[in-house]
Amino acid sequence: MIAFDDVGFSYGQDRILSGVTLDIPPGSFHFLTGPSGAGKTTFLKLCYLALTPTDGRMELFGRDASGMDRDDVAELRGRMGVMHQNCAFLDHLDLRTNVALPLRVAGRTGKGREADIDDLLDWVGLSARARAMPPELSGGERQRAALARAVIVAPDIVLADEPTGNLDAEMGERVLRLLIELNRLGKAVLIATHDLNLIRSAKSDVTARVLRLAEGRMTVAGAGL
Repeated sequence: MIAFDDVGFSYGQDRILSGVTLDIPPGSFHFLTGPSGAGKTTFLKLCYLALTPTDGRMELFGRDASGMDRDDVAELRGRMGVMHQNCAFLDHLDLRTNVALPLRVAGRTGKGREADIDDLLDWVGLSARARAMPPELSGGERQRAALARAVIVAPDIVLADEPTGNLDAEMGERVLRLLIELNRLGKAVLIATHDLNLIRSAKSDVTARVLRLAEGRMTVAGAGL
């Protein structure tokens, strides 16, 4: 699904990632850990083509990431769901409309989609908040809304950047369970997190590989947590 072959990335003279070789297959579950500033967000940006490697080769869904035009990038991003670390919403639109925005951008609106949106809000436990405005939402509600928005287009892979970073333990666990359920439905999931308790909590419910970033280098802890 996503393959890195000796990939590196630099901001000017600053080397962020070096020699990353990794395959993320369909239906897999990965945690990405590492200290603050290790490059976790940069790695995720490479995955969803917000950045391109400065070294090495990267493939997405069997296609070389180098030299892609805007239409190619848009097509591949349509197969990805992204939960950003700071989940931004349009404050003048209600929650339901915010969640549905990726469908409108992709030109995939219609009567049949309205039921999909309602089902998704029910799945994340936000049906009663559908008409709430973003400033009215709690942190946990915002994160669940961000997850709903990330998966509304039925992506093949979900990339989540610190999805539980600003939540209490109970709400963090709830978001994790939703991500595990997505994986059971066949979606690949990659979660960047500094919370080792989150990884331990998933141990009994999912077989995951733990990736560790430190000083620009990635190591793989293996399967099974």
